[in-house]
Amino acid sequence: MAIVGFDYNKISVEKNEGQSGKISVANSVNIKRVERNDISLGKTKQSGLKFVFEYSSIYNPNYAKILLGGTVLVLQEEKTVQEVLDAWAKDKKIKKEILEGVINTILTRCNIQSLILSNAANLPPPVPMPKVRSNP
Repeated sequence: MAIVGFDYNKISVEKNEGQSGKISVANSVNIKRVERNDISLGKTKQSGLKFVFEYSSIYNPNYAKILLGGTVLVLQEEKTVQEVLDAWAKDKKIKKEILEGVINTILTRCNIQSLILSNAANLPPPVPMPKVRSNP
């Protein structure tokens, strides 16, 4: 599997004023659609898949949300492409080996983008940040 493309088509930050107290953040990734997306390289055509996703960081209780939507393009062998499309059409399932790579790519890119957006909106980081602790 080769991931050959990543694109955002939705970037949104909403923040409600006046929140105080403890804030928790729930992050999630949801694959919305899987589509065929063959790629032509000169005279060569390679089989591919387009995964349409939505990533969210929800700040509770009702404080803020960061939403990112986009696509991941993956090159695969034709047989695998057809298996994935059939499984998705039947019961919205994706082979574990493919899903792992796609989700990891989404998390890597979206965690970074959500950190940037949270900083711009003056929100706590949606993912845990490293901390230095001194030993007594």
